[in-house]
Parts: sequence; structure tokens; C-alpha cells
Amino acid sequence: MKWLCTFLKGPKPGEQNRRRPRVTAGEEDTLWQQPVRPKNDPPRNDNEELDCAIAQSLAEDVKPPKERKHKGDSNDEDLARAIQDSLNMNPYTPYNPYAPSQAQPRGQRVCGGCRHEIGHGHYLSCMGIYWHPLCFRCSSCSHPIRETEFTLLGTDPYHKLCYKELHHPKCDICLQFIPTNRSGLIEYRAHPFWGQKYCPLHEQDRTPRCCSCEKMEPRNTKYMSLGDGRSLCMECLGSAVMDTGECQPLYHSIRDYYEGMNMKLDQQIPMLLVERQALNEAMEGESKGPHHMPETRGLCLSEEQTVSSILRRPRIGGNRLLDMRTQPQKLTRRCEVTAILVLYGLPRLLTGSILAHELMHGWLRLKGYRNLTAEVEEGICQVMSYLWLESEILPAPSRHAPSSSYASSSSSSSYPPTSSKKGGISHTEKKLGEFFMHQIANDTSTAYGDGFRTAYAAVNKYDLRQTLNHIRLTGGFPV
Repeated sequence: MKWLCTFLKGPKPGEQNRRRPRVTAGEEDTLWQQPVRPKNDPPRNDNEELDCAIAQSLAEDVKPPKERKHKGDSNDEDLARAIQDSLNMNPYTPYNPYAPSQAQPRGQRVCGGCRHEIGHGHYLSCMGIYWHPLCFRCSSCSHPIRETEFTLLGTDPYHKLCYKELHHPKCDICLQFIPTNRSGLIEYRAHPFWGQKYCPLHEQDRTPRCCSCEKMEPRNTKYMSLGDGRSLCMECLGSAVMDTGECQPLYHSIRDYYEGMNMKLDQQIPMLLVERQALNEAMEGESKGPHHMPETRGLCLSEEQTVSSILRRPRIGGNRLLDMRTQPQKLTRRCEVTAILVLYGLPRLLTGSILAHELMHGWLRLKGYRNLTAEVEEGICQVMSYLWLESEILPAPSRHAPSSSYASSSSSSSYPPTSSKKGGISHTEKKLGEFFMHQIANDTSTAYGDGFRTAYAAVNKYDLRQTLNHIRLTGGFPV
């Protein structure tokens, strides 16, 4: 199963982190600005022009009235201009050499918040947009932004914390913001089907994972422990098959499904629901059929063995199963297939898909298919598992129809009555079925994955009957 690994570098496209710089005029960032001084106006230190004008005025006062009469008007204008310049200038603001060469005329500035014209007084400018200071508000909480740093998404400003709450990914397991890695990137894992996002560290911190749907256990939820190293989420537990007697109706419905495909199994093959340890021990004692998945969930036995099956459904106590009762059962070989074993505690649809797979192993052995490669045998068994799942969760018009049946003399319907559960299936169970089909279709192993895809393509092209006949004759799939 492939896992998605996502890296996010800083803000999203169109988003910028901004720091409110010192007060200056016309910079390309959000600024607290005074009315703008023209670019070619030289720097003025300590209001030297104002001092000069005042000094000249005092000098004029000591001159005779006749001498200062013709210059009075001009000096008064110079003094007024110097005073006005000093009022328009912040003496504590350093001169910014990178300021734009020319400020936009005041009458053309429109506030990006209230959409009214910005007149005299302070204003903010960022990315070519202007605001009244009180109109510069967070697009999330609508409160004014007064911090020295903020975030822009397009032209929408946000408090940094508000933006993080809205857009920074959270882990679905620990429910915290996913941290950045050493490179400053936001790195997380995502389940390819469910989309569950989580911190990479949860793959090493022994966070429980459902043995059926593969979802990890969130911190605010408790999974059911099956006592053998497996955990089961509450959704999968709702339809879990827990003992051999409970599984019999499902087993017989799948045998009926095979019969409806004109692939009837004449022999009565025992079926047992077993614990994990019993299944592993039976697999070790089996000399035939060496093709098994890393986590074995089912087995088609060909040898005589004594196996402990689950006799009664265990009781649930807290988050554990209690009072598990098993019974040893001696399996006698009467034909090529001794019994079918399935791991207990799995949802009905997963249990059924395993039964459909193992029954196909039994059918191939009973019908004389010998010495098949792992890719061919496991591939066609996976096809039968996939088709049964499809018949359970999809409406009849949407189902795949490989042929009228295995034999041309079959019934007119390509599928027998399907759902073994009275009243149909719930939306949750249907979604689980889709996931199990997704697992089969996207398996990366050679035998189960590549084998299924090759077999499914052959069944689609030539139908099931011709594909099985070709396998009998050549030991491979038709091309």
C-alpha cells in the first residue's frame, strides 16, 4: 500500500508573511504613513530649515522698518512654508532611500476595507492597496490587525494565528498542528483511500492501526484490542464476524454465489473461524499452496491437521475481548481440500472477500488445475474476491459482467442474489467494501497485485469462462 508524503513550503501560492516595518512613506509593504514628502526634497536634520527661517525672522526684527518693509512678505511666506514642512515631517523617522520615486496623489487612494477615499492623516499601504488603520482587519476574526506581523492570502490580510487555524494542516491522530521538519517544510503522511493526515512520527510511536481499514487510532478514540496484536476500530467492529457459527450464513451465501456462476463446489468443505496463532500454525503445517500474503487472513488447507476454532463469540469488556472459547477440531482429508480457515474479528465484507478468495483456491484444486504459478493462481482468486465484493456493494446495472457464467449453459442472470445481510448494507459498510476493492486493485505485490490486474484484464476481454479454460490448457492468462 502506497502512502502519500506531502511537503508544504511556507505560505500557499498567493500568500505572504508580512512584517510591519518602521514608519516610512511609500514602501512596498504595509506601513504606518504620514503625508508623503516629494522625493527630491533633501534630508532635513533637526529641522534646520525651520531654524534658519526663524533666525532670519529675528534678524529682520532688528533692522529699520524701511529696510525690512520690502522683504517682509517674502520672509513671512518662507517662515510659513518651513513651519508647514515641519508639521508634515516625522523628525524621528529615518530617510528611506528605497521609497518610490513619486507617491500616488491623495485623492486617488481608496481604502481596501471601507471603499471610501483616504484623505489626510495616517494610512496603510500593502501590495498596492491602501487602508485606513481601523479598516485593516483580519479576514477571519474581523478584528483590527495591530501586530507587527501578519499574513496575506491574495489581498486578504489575516492575523498569523487566525491564518494558522484556518489553513495550517492538523494531524488527525494527535489533533495538533503538524510541525515543520528540519528543512522548514510541513511534512505529513496521508492514507491513499481515507485521506487521514498524520505526523510521520506516529508510524514509529506504536499508535494502533485498525487491522481491517488501516485507519490510525485518534487520541480521542479507543480501538478494540483483539488480544493478538491486532486492533479494530469501532466502525469495523460493528459488522465484525466473531465465531464459526456466526460465519456459516455468510459462507453458504458465497457458495451460492459460486453456484450462480455455474462454478458449484460439490464437496462439503468445512469452514472454521480461528485465532491468529492457530492460523499461523496451520500455515506452517501446510505443504501445498506456498503463496501467502505477509499478513495471512485465510487459508485453504490440503493436509490433515487439528485446528482450534472459535466456538462462541467473545464478550466485550471495555476495550478488550473477554471469555474467548475455542475448541480443537481434527480435520480429515477426504478430497483435495481439507478445510478453509479464516481469521476471526474482521468485518463481514472483508471476511466474505477472504472466503471468496479461498473458495477459488479450493475450486481450482477440485477441478484439476495443477502447477499454477503464484501470479496466475492468486490473480484469478483475487478476481473472484473482487467480483463478490462488487456484487455486494454495487447496484446490478453498475456491476462488472465477465460473462453469463463460467459455462454457457448457466442461468440468464450473470449474478445470483447477492447480499447475505438482511436489509442490505449501511453507508459505512459500503465504504468499507469500496476500500477492500481499492486494496485488491492497488496491491503492489507481484502475485496478488500484478496477478489480479492481468487476470482482471483477461476476464474483461475474454470473459471468465474462456479465461479459466485458457488457464487449464496453458497455465497462463490469455493475452
